[in-house]
Amino acid sequence: MKKAFIQLHIAVFLAGFTAVLGRLIQLNEGLLVWYRLLITVLVLAGMLYYKKEFVALPTKALLKMTGVGGIIAFHWVMFYGSVKYGNISVALVCLSAAGFFSALLEPFILRKPFVWQELLLGLLAIIGIYIIFDFHPQFAQGIVYGILAAIGSAIFPIFNKQLVTVYSPRTLTFYELLGGFVILSVLLPFYLQVTDAPYYIPTITDTIWLLVLAVICTVLCFDLQLKALQKISAFTINLMYNLEPLYGIILAFLFFGESKNFHGAFYIGVLLIMMAIVLQMVRLTPKKPRL
Repeated sequence: MKKAFIQLHIAVFLAGFTAVLGRLIQLNEGLLVWYRLLITVLVLAGMLYYKKEFVALPTKALLKMTGVGGIIAFHWVMFYGSVKYGNISVALVCLSAAGFFSALLEPFILRKPFVWQELLLGLLAIIGIYIIFDFHPQFAQGIVYGILAAIGSAIFPIFNKQLVTVYSPRTLTFYELLGGFVILSVLLPFYLQVTDAPYYIPTITDTIWLLVLAVICTVLCFDLQLKALQKISAFTINLMYNLEPLYGIILAFLFFGESKNFHGAFYIGVLLIMMAIVLQMVRLTPKKPRL
């Protein structure tokens, strides 16, 4: 369990850095995700071929993975839309709602009882988001994108939990992202008709950051997250991912000066979100037996 939490913590840090990369890459969010998926799938295909780990999968499993891949693509497009139409801090803090949506949706999807402690802790994160953005209505569009990204983030591990115990993390990641790439390739032309795209081919700078995003913050991050998911519940992973705003916001404050956009309410909201994380970790820590 300790190793799984370390793997998850590293994955969360890498995930927090992706928001910064989303700011640095000037492509439209849909195109950004399309190129990210393309590079990631090619890298994973090369790794699987080199290590002779390609596995023929039944059609039913491929369809399930493609569906999960579509959820991933949706989450990423919404997340980077939140970065671009709001800012890094907006996008990352909105992801804190994933814990609430996970606690709400997981019992319905997996047909299991509600865990009221999880629901209440997720609600605490929602209150934190409300406090932050009730005082910052100028970020409305970014908030909408961010909440949609949080829903995608919550649903992904719920469905993935059913697959991660059967297939290796690398194989699972490859087929899911390949499915996401196919779905996004079909839908992207329609998305670009209703959003702004200043250009379609990445610049040299964009390409460098896309490689970092795909190889380090996607291949490595997913591998660590899926290994952790074998030992940790979907809700706990979503709640732990609430640390993602902390890392990303610190980077945004340091490199982009976003602290000037917020006042005291922002920090009160972040404090509530961090309280939810700490309380969940305390709840999950095994109690030592009395002697």
